[in-house]
Amino acid sequence: MIFLWIYLLLCNSLLFVLMRVDKQKAIKHQWRIPEKTLLFLGLIGGGIGGILGMRLFRHKTTKISFKFTFALGTLLAVLMLVYVNH
Repeated sequence: MIFLWIYLLLCNSLLFVLMRVDKQKAIKHQWRIPEKTLLFLGLIGGGIGGILGMRLFRHKTTKISFKFTFALGTLLAVLMLVYVNH
């Protein structure tokens, strides 16, 4: 159980930080983090970090694929937690 909490904390923290980094790089017209990387992290449990990053940094907010994937990743994380607790 604790492993799952640590895993989800790391995924969400990493995606949150990467959203910030990608936003800053977008502003400076520099190399960007691939969208596949951000979407993958959101899907494997980092959805909450992705949603917070989208809202706080106003980044990728118009992209439906990001909204859907981060919502799905959040749902999957909740389902994992429910499954582990039963």
